[in-house]
Amino acid sequence: MHLSYSLFAPLLGALAAARSIPNTYHQNAARSMPYAVKQSPLDTPWTENVGTTPWPEYPRPQLQRTQWKNLNGVWQYQNASTQDAVRQPPTGQTLANEVLVPSCLESALSGIQGKDMFYSWYSTKFDVPSPWNGQRVLLHFGAVDYEATVFINGKQAGFNRGGYFHFEVDVTDYLSSNATNELLVFVHDPTDSGDSVIPVGKQTLNPSHIFYTPCSGIWQSVWLEPAPSNNWITQLDLDANMDGQVNVTVHSAKGNATSVEVTVYDGDHEVASHTGQSDQPFLFKVSEPKLWSPDSPNLYNVTVRLGNDQVQSYTGFRTISKGKVDGIVRPLLNGKFVFMFGTLDQGYWPDGLYTPPSREAMVYDLKILKDLGFNMVRKHIKVEPALFYRACDELGLLVIQDMPSMRPLQERTDSNCKKTRILANNPQQTEFGRQLEVLINQFKSYPSISTWVIYNEGWGQITSYYPEFELTERVKSLDPTRLIDSTSGWIDHGAGDFSDNHHYANPQCGTPFYSTDSSPYDPSRIGFQGEFGGLGNNVTIENLWHDQAAINKINQTYEIDTTVEAWNYRSHVLLSELEDQVRRYACSGGVWTQTTDVEGEVNGLMTYDRRIKRVNEEQWKADIQALYDAAAARGGASQKN
Repeated sequence: MHLSYSLFAPLLGALAAARSIPNTYHQNAARSMPYAVKQSPLDTPWTENVGTTPWPEYPRPQLQRTQWKNLNGVWQYQNASTQDAVRQPPTGQTLANEVLVPSCLESALSGIQGKDMFYSWYSTKFDVPSPWNGQRVLLHFGAVDYEATVFINGKQAGFNRGGYFHFEVDVTDYLSSNATNELLVFVHDPTDSGDSVIPVGKQTLNPSHIFYTPCSGIWQSVWLEPAPSNNWITQLDLDANMDGQVNVTVHSAKGNATSVEVTVYDGDHEVASHTGQSDQPFLFKVSEPKLWSPDSPNLYNVTVRLGNDQVQSYTGFRTISKGKVDGIVRPLLNGKFVFMFGTLDQGYWPDGLYTPPSREAMVYDLKILKDLGFNMVRKHIKVEPALFYRACDELGLLVIQDMPSMRPLQERTDSNCKKTRILANNPQQTEFGRQLEVLINQFKSYPSISTWVIYNEGWGQITSYYPEFELTERVKSLDPTRLIDSTSGWIDHGAGDFSDNHHYANPQCGTPFYSTDSSPYDPSRIGFQGEFGGLGNNVTIENLWHDQAAINKINQTYEIDTTVEAWNYRSHVLLSELEDQVRRYACSGGVWTQTTDVEGEVNGLMTYDRRIKRVNEEQWKADIQALYDAAAARGGASQKN
C-alpha cells in the first residue's frame, strides 16, 4: 500500500487540535522592531503565503505524539557581540527585533536578513497546557546552526552543538509555577570564520559561485510535547527488509530494559504485533509484505507502546545491498540491480536559504523530479527537515545522503606570505566524526535513504592519513543496512562501496577512461557518476539572484548555453553518452547537476525562484527511460518513469 500523507488524517486532526492552542506570548513586546519580510534578491511563488505561523505540520514523522504545541512564529531577537554574552542572559528584557522562527537569520523571511551573525539571542514566552500536568515537558528543536544554549526562566536548561540535527531538552524542572514561561536561546555560529573548521556544507561568509549565503540560528521547527513522568520513548530505530523481518530498537529515557509493544499496520489492518525489551534490538516478522521501491513506495504504519507512552511511526520493507550481476558489482534494491539516477539537490531557497518557505514548496521540487522520471535525489552536503525524507518515502525517491562537509579547500596566509591549507585539527576531526554518528542515528530509519556519503571531493578530508576508512567502518557498525560512498568524486583511496567519478564536461562512469581529478574505475566497487552535467543557461534579471557579485560569477559555470533549446540539446548529448556507458561499461547510476539554480549558479533544471523550468519534459523523460532500459539490458530491474 502506498501510504500518502493524507492517510494520516485522523492522527493529523488530533495533532492539529493540540497545535491550535495559541501561543499568545510570541508577540509580547511593543518596543521590538515589528516583524516584516525583508526585500530579498529573489523570491518564490510561496514567499507571500508564509505568514507568521510557518510550518504548522508535526515535525518528526517517525516518532509522533498526539499531544504537542508548536512554538513556530514571531519571536524576539537581538545581536550579541561576543561569546561572553551567554553568561548574562537578557531575562525579562525586550529584545531589539522580532524574528520569524524557523528561518535563517540571513534570509529575507527571517525579517532580519543580517550578515556575520556570529552571536544571537532569541526570546519567546509560552504556557504549558493544563492537561499536561504531572508529565515531563520536552522542548524540541529541529535544527539550530550552530551552537545553541537554552535558558528557561533564566536558568540554563540545555546545550547542543551541530547545525543540522534535532535535539530535545527536558524543561520540566525549570518551568514556572504560574502559566508564563520565558524561553531564551543563545546561538553561536562561526560558519567559516577564522580557523573554524566545522560541518558547514556550501555555507560561507563570502559567497562566491558554488558557495552560498550562510544560515545561522533556529532554522527548523520548535515545539513542546508531554511525556509520561516515569519513562518515555526517546528514539525509535526501525529497519524492515525484503523478507519481512523487522529489526527494532526502542530507546527509552531511563535506559533500562522495559517491556515494549510494536504493532505494524497495512493501512488500518493489523499485520503483526510483537513484545520486546526497550534499549536493545529485537526481531519479528511480517508475512509477505508489499515491498518498497521507487515504482511501488509501499509504507506501513507502526504503533509503539512503552508503559504509558505511545508513539506513531511507519516503515517500508526493502533491502539495500550490493552484489555482482553478470560479473559487475551493482547496487541492489530488493535483490535486483536498480540504476539510480537523480539530481544534485542543494536544498537552497532565495527567500528562506536553508529553510524552505513551506512543506508544499519543499515537496514541489521532489514532485518535479519524480514526474520527470528520476528515481533518486542526492541531498548535497545538507540535511533537510525530517518531513523531506517522509516525502521521499511517499513519492518513491531514493536518497543519497551526504554528511555536511567541513570547510572546503580554504587557506591561511602567514606573515611570510606562505599559504597553508586549513584542515581539521584532532578535536575538530573528532567532532566531525561525532556529528556523522548523529546523522546516521537520527535518519537511518527512513526507507528512502539508500546511501551515506562521508566526504565530497576531498572537502575537509585529511590527506596525511585516510580518516575515511575508520569513518566508513563506524558508519557500517551504526547502519549495516545501507551502502557507503566514502569519498564522492575524489580523493579516493579505496574505501567504501563506490568508485565515484565527478566530471562535468562528459560522464566517465565505470569506464576505462578518467580525468586527473578523479581516480580510475575500481571494478571491486560500484561504478558511479557522482556528479556530471552542470550545463548553464542564463536568464533575465527577474529570475536571477539579484546580487551583482553573484551575477559576476555566472560565467564560471562549467558551460553556458545561450538558449534553452541549446541547453536541452547539450543535456540530451550528455545523457546519451551516459546511456552508452551503461550499455558498454560498468555504470550503475548517476547524479545530474542540479535541481535548481542557486545564487550565482545557473545550471538547474529550474531557475532559483522555481518559476521557469528549462527541461523539455518529453525529451528528458525519454532520455531517463533510455538509461533504465540500458541498465535492464545489463541485468537490471525494469523501471518505468
